[in-house]
Amino acid sequence: MIYETILQLAEIITPNTRLLGLDVGSKTIGLAVSDSDLKIATAIDTIRRSKFSKDFEHLVKIIEDRKIGGLVIGLPISMDGTEGPACQSIRQFGANIIERREFAIAFWDERLSTSAVQRFLTDEADMTRKRRSEVVDKLAATYILQGALDSL
Repeated sequence: MIYETILQLAEIITPNTRLLGLDVGSKTIGLAVSDSDLKIATAIDTIRRSKFSKDFEHLVKIIEDRKIGGLVIGLPISMDGTEGPACQSIRQFGANIIERREFAIAFWDERLSTSAVQRFLTDEADMTRKRRSEVVDKLAATYILQGALDSL
């Protein structure tokens, strides 16, 4: 089921489960997981996208292995607050997940998450471009999930 708010999602997940944050892009899916107290997000992986069925299998394995109770998917809302084609694509991604298996999902406004992470990695962490490309997606997922957790 898709929930309107992160608070609604948090209310229905069972104790001792976690949330999985997703930064869904056209080529990769960045992943982050919360602790069971829903306080801290941690980057875990980046999935190279292929067919949806393979991406879904990878997600299910992570969901089962890490005791995930719900998904927080970053929604790329435009700076003016409107939802364009990218949002429609992400909403469809969530709908495709639910078509295959019932999960609790909430979307989270991810405006500027990737650019905030890129800026941090460039300015503060002083990483090379190659190393930034290896970690940016999972760190963007962490940024998205941590924002959702902080709102609780």
